[in-house]
Parts: sequence; structure tokens; C-alpha cells
Amino acid sequence: MPPPNRTMLLPLYLCIVIVVFASAVDASLFGVSGLPSLSRRASYHPIHSLRGGGDDDEQFKLRPYLPYTLAIRDSIMIAHSFHDHPSFGPAGGLHGATYTVDVEFASHNLHPACNWVIDIGVASDMVAEVLKKYNYKNLDEVFGEGVMTTTEFMCKEIFDGVVEKLKEKYDDEEGGFKGWIKVSLWESHKAWASFEGPTS
Repeated sequence: MPPPNRTMLLPLYLCIVIVVFASAVDASLFGVSGLPSLSRRASYHPIHSLRGGGDDDEQFKLRPYLPYTLAIRDSIMIAHSFHDHPSFGPAGGLHGATYTVDVEFASHNLHPACNWVIDIGVASDMVAEVLKKYNYKNLDEVFGEGVMTTTEFMCKEIFDGVVEKLKEKYDDEEGGFKGWIKVSLWESHKAWASFEGPTS
């Protein structure tokens, strides 16, 4: 019997591809876990599977399309330790760090009268006010013994501080900033971390 040619094998290849794809989309049909079900797929993003933290059942908030952005850059100098935790190696002991801090404000629309995302002077002052809590401070003393003040952790702390300042400044005032904030802390030109989310 002559060997099958490539044309004859094409339907077989297609069947294999379809089966593999179907198992990836909803492998529960075969008794194993696959990607999130249809009810959860809207909040699923492939990058989440690469992240070390979080919970499989956590509902992620993805950033909406917000075309307008304004960014403020500042810096802080801090001291901290990781309380001699072995996972941090030499950085477990007390050491210093200088962070470049970027805070990005994003919105869907510009201010109706001023055509800005947010008043740059107000934004700059708010960021500086939040950073005063940490600048030239030992974070071990600010947060207490045992708190791991990683760059990721500090991004969230600064984010919360900026959101609180926004609420104090505008307090539902018409034309106040409503949108999305992203805080990035740069340890160096090679490494940085960020936290982002809605203002409400």
C-alpha cells in the first residue's frame, strides 16, 4: 500500500488542532482545569497567569481605554530593611534606596472648561504631599517591624495616598478628576514596579 500523501493527512491535522484548542479553552470537558469559564473570561488576562501573587478566584480590574494622560515625576530617598528575611539575600539588612516616582493620571475626557486631565500644579502638589510621609525616612519605623516594604508594596501605599488627596481636594466637585491612576517606582533604569487602579 502506498504511503498517504500530505493532502490525505490534512483533515487529521485539523482534528488534532481543534481538540487541543478545545481543551485549552474549556478543558473541564475532559475532567481537568483549563482557562476560566465563560462567566469569568471577561475579567481574565493571560498576564495574570505569570504573576506570583494573588488568588485564582480574584476578580481582576482591567484598565479601560482612557486616551488622555498626564504624568507627574518626583523622587524620594528612603532607608529600609527586609528584616533579615533569607529570601532577600544581602538586601535583608538595612540599606538605602532612591526611587524615581511616576504618577500617571488617565481619563476618558478633558476638563470641560480647561481642556486638561487634571491641573498639573494641583497634581504635582498632591504627589509631593504624599511623598513627604516617606522621603528621608526609615520605612521600618514608618510601617513597623515585620512589614516588607518592597517596591510593589510602596506603589500601592503611594497610590492610596494620592486617591485620598484627590477625594479631599475635589469631594465630588463637578469637573474634578475621575479616572485611573498608575504609580510606578523606579529602583534603577533596569528595574521598576507599579500599581494602578480606578480612583473610586
